[in-house]
Amino acid sequence: MSGAFSRRAVLRGAAAGGVGLAAAGTAGARTADGMPNIHWLVSEDNNPLIGTYGDKLAHTPHIDRLAREGLLYRNVYSTAPVCAPSRFGILTGVLPESCAPANHMRAVAHLPSELRTYPEYMRSAGYYCTNNAKTDYNCDVDPKRIWDEQGPKAHWKNRPAGKPFMAVFNTMTTHESRLFGTTPGRVRPDQIRLPAYVPDTPAVRQDYASYYNLMERMDGEVGRWVAELEAAGVADDTIIFYYSDNGGSTPRTKRYCYDEGMRCAMVVRIPPKWAHLAPARAGSRIDAPVTFLDLAPTLLSIADLPAPATMQGSAFLGHRMKAPKSLAFGMRNRMDERYDFVRTVTDGRYRYIRNYMPYRPWGQNQAFEWLQASYQDWDALNRAGKLDPVQARFFGTKPYEEFYDLTADLDQVRNLIDDVGQRVRVGAMRRALDAHMLRINDNGFIPEGSPLEGYARSRAKGAYPLKRVMVLAQMACRRDPRKLAALRRALTDPNEVVRYWGASGLLMLGENARVAAGELAGAMVRDGSPQVRIVAAEAAVRLGNDAGLDVLMPLTRVDQPMPLRLQAVNALTFLGRRAARARPALQVVAQDRELFLKNAGQFALQELDGTYDPHKPIFDLVAFRAAMRGGD
Repeated sequence: MSGAFSRRAVLRGAAAGGVGLAAAGTAGARTADGMPNIHWLVSEDNNPLIGTYGDKLAHTPHIDRLAREGLLYRNVYSTAPVCAPSRFGILTGVLPESCAPANHMRAVAHLPSELRTYPEYMRSAGYYCTNNAKTDYNCDVDPKRIWDEQGPKAHWKNRPAGKPFMAVFNTMTTHESRLFGTTPGRVRPDQIRLPAYVPDTPAVRQDYASYYNLMERMDGEVGRWVAELEAAGVADDTIIFYYSDNGGSTPRTKRYCYDEGMRCAMVVRIPPKWAHLAPARAGSRIDAPVTFLDLAPTLLSIADLPAPATMQGSAFLGHRMKAPKSLAFGMRNRMDERYDFVRTVTDGRYRYIRNYMPYRPWGQNQAFEWLQASYQDWDALNRAGKLDPVQARFFGTKPYEEFYDLTADLDQVRNLIDDVGQRVRVGAMRRALDAHMLRINDNGFIPEGSPLEGYARSRAKGAYPLKRVMVLAQMACRRDPRKLAALRRALTDPNEVVRYWGASGLLMLGENARVAAGELAGAMVRDGSPQVRIVAAEAAVRLGNDAGLDVLMPLTRVDQPMPLRLQAVNALTFLGRRAARARPALQVVAQDRELFLKNAGQFALQELDGTYDPHKPIFDLVAFRAAMRGGD
């Protein structure tokens, strides 16, 4: 196939050679206090399909130029494979899973008083801070409070004379929603090398080609932003960051903890005047892993401010830059209406993934995601039995652990977790991930809606015995019948998170937990935690006890909190035909005003009725766009 390329060349390719920063403007406005301006150029939902990363199909001359004149970071990762949790970490320097429910997509976590945002720190240092568009911080912070200017008219040009600026400009050009149609351009569908895990259909090829053409358009916007700085004469006093907020939008990228979901682009151009703030000379490429958790402390380092103890990342340039890291960690929890729980770590060459909900498939229908023709084709061919085993894997349940060689296995389809030759590496990454989760007090084991969620509550003495919970969750997820007694004991523990994982382990054991059917029947009725009751009820129904439906159906009612309703609907969905008696309850949910519940309810009904068609999207995009235009 002419023009075929290796997508991994994007991730492994070498940067172009460097040249010095070109003179920008004439006299220009110098910052009065000797601090550089900082300009963030942020694109949405894209991998580094960029020429300077080695991609032969990409046409990105403006980002390529920034790399030649600056630093190319080759191993850059979002902390979550979707925008809102990722942006919480960028804003605070604290991982979203340390402050539940910020680890869930489209949640409103409480930002405690002990956490401050980076624009607040930068404003205290004398910076004029602006954000021109997107906030999406997944918490209750008021954007107008933390920025000098927030909104479409916000601009660094509005700063007081002599004041340094820190400005964020965000483009939606490469956002996932732009793949819900076709974008023509210089890249054609026949030029694409598809990854092994997707089927080869015209729609799939077109989505990949459109993605490249959108990248070219986005690159033009980057060029215009840089030209604006140069025309104003401030480019030689401005450090420019270009980065993408999370991984790509093509199938199994955004929302998934594979490299294509986690890996991003980042280029930083530092003018000669400020070269002492850089870790290397202009034109260099940086191979050490960097995550977006490092952005906030890096900003403070540029302003020569100490990072507070609450920030979990480390500065990668500036006055207070730290030694390079060797590992980058990532996560996934609920994505819109679908629950999952994944943790991952990479060193840039290998990726280890841990699935804490292995009984749910990777490919859960998520209504917004399924607006993309690629997902529709993939799902339809799976239902027709026309996928090969590698392609069909996406719709199956997951192993507890995955391990991939990112160089030898470009598409991450050969799980090496049991490979004897990888035993030492796997063991090291397991231990590193365990230590990381304990260090950050990972809230992911707390079911959404629990009173234990939150930065402070989960740290209260005795409230959340994380180390014990992690041991129990491993027993549950390995689905070893020999651990049945420990899981049964956990079902009566005083701590609700321990009970939740005891119930989850019995659910995962399936028929091997039949001896505990009586305990599950008791827990689904009497447990003080509704989240535990939901899991116990699903496990009971799977063992033939339909009384579990009488527990789940009332929890879908409108008088219940949204997380409980969604968890109950998901349980009913994955019970399949066993949930037929719940049809009236699902009909009510399918008419709900809350979008996630409505979408989940409609899918569950269509599956029950046998009317589901992947090519007839559940998500009402026309109504959604009308609401967005109306400001809702």
